[in-house]
Amino acid sequence: MADLNTLVEQLSELTVLEAAELSKLLEEKWGVSAAAAVAVAGPAAGPAAPAEEEQTEFDVVLTGDGGKKINVIKEVRAITGLGLTEAKALVEAAPKAVKEAVNKEEAAKIKAQLEAAGATVELK
Repeated sequence: MADLNTLVEQLSELTVLEAAELSKLLEEKWGVSAAAAVAVAGPAAGPAAPAEEEQTEFDVVLTGDGGKKINVIKEVRAITGLGLTEAKALVEAAPKAVKEAVNKEEAAKIKAQLEAAGATVELK
């Protein structure tokens, strides 16, 4: 059995991108999602709590099309590379994440692009 203290130290040395990749690999391996694990673990998750104090990754969430649906669909397609049908479905499903786990600068850029097209956007 692995020494848990050594494992904690090794995990603490991961970059944010490596931690995100590890999360995806574990989700695939165990057949669960990180959201389900948080719900089971509860708010007292231990070492992960301090990392949440300074948010480094943001989700860009489209909250509405502002009455300019066509412009917003075009912008969503440009940002995500989705096809017309997928982009239209994303816009119609608002509130919906357009991009997830992006850095602050990229999130602000995407938000500005969507707002310029007429959309309402939140960063989470």
